[in-house]
Amino acid sequence: MFDTPCYLIDKSRLRRNLDTIATVREKSGVKALLALKCFATWSVFDLMRDYMDGTTSSSLNEVRLGRQRFGKETHAYSVAYADGEIDAVVAHADKVIFNSISQLERFSGRVLGLPCGLRLNPGISSSNFAIADPAQPFSRLGEMDIEKIEVNLENVSGLMIHNNCDNADFDLFDRMLGVIESRFGPLFRRVDWVSLGGGIHFTGDGYPIDAFSDRLKAFADVHGVQVYLEPGEAAVTQSATLETTVVDVVETDKKFAVIDASTEAHMLDLLIYRQHAEMAPDSGDHAYTVCGRSCLAGDVFGEFRFPQPLGIGDRISLRDAAGYTMVKKNWFNGLTMPAIAIRELDGQVRTVRAFTYEDYETSLS
Repeated sequence: MFDTPCYLIDKSRLRRNLDTIATVREKSGVKALLALKCFATWSVFDLMRDYMDGTTSSSLNEVRLGRQRFGKETHAYSVAYADGEIDAVVAHADKVIFNSISQLERFSGRVLGLPCGLRLNPGISSSNFAIADPAQPFSRLGEMDIEKIEVNLENVSGLMIHNNCDNADFDLFDRMLGVIESRFGPLFRRVDWVSLGGGIHFTGDGYPIDAFSDRLKAFADVHGVQVYLEPGEAAVTQSATLETTVVDVVETDKKFAVIDASTEAHMLDLLIYRQHAEMAPDSGDHAYTVCGRSCLAGDVFGEFRFPQPLGIGDRISLRDAAGYTMVKKNWFNGLTMPAIAIRELDGQVRTVRAFTYEDYETSLS
């Protein structure tokens, strides 16, 4: 039994998602790049690289990690590259994608012949959260002016669109892609590749994989482009848990179980999007509000039901703890950082990283 807190990645569950990605690649002809902004735990790249074509990044550090730890094709993207980092980005990239025409004009001469891309903003998205909506009014994410884009097409070989956010609705994806084609179709036919980004939850249960693959293939055939997808959450959904231990039980007008983890430090998106964690089974006669042990009053994972009363030392496993967790973990309150462990395909569990006081100390000054 391993110590907690711990992120536990299950390779067999991860492979289920990867099998679906492989099916879509085969049926549609798309290439799939792992979005490192969502998941960058390179200790499982040995499995993932057999099912995916490479990585896509949002920073110099990510593109370097993609090149050094994943290999294969590396797409570099940033909302804004700095003067002092563009040369290092180019050194680790196969394609360099610019967020704006001003960045394209500023740096295209320094990409050393690499293919360049430009991000488009279609003005529509599937996001239910304003903070994550790339197409919100006055968005800085991508270019919208078709005339300005056309003038600069000679300097790019591809275009990127990222307007899906946790979109599990194929019909919505299809409709939005139709709107995008009606607006940008003439531009697509003048480039070699188009990335449709990530945020498409096509590895979820019941998603119509055949229809999705046919739609992607039709898009590629009509416009004569290589299509890329950038799955992040779709690649790792339900493949990891955050394993925790109850360290205290507090009773006021409700029952609280305090665990040795924290939403703000270890599952930050729960706070950002005001969501509850997932736990299964969530049933029984005993209800507890499961809380983190930081000083933040709102450090709450959610209210769950248990078949037996909870006591100090009991284990609680929180589901879907792969995407946007390990890449966002932090040292708030100086809390113990969860270790990272992997359950191999043969069922054996090994800890690949345990964090120490020295890691905390050296993360500061």
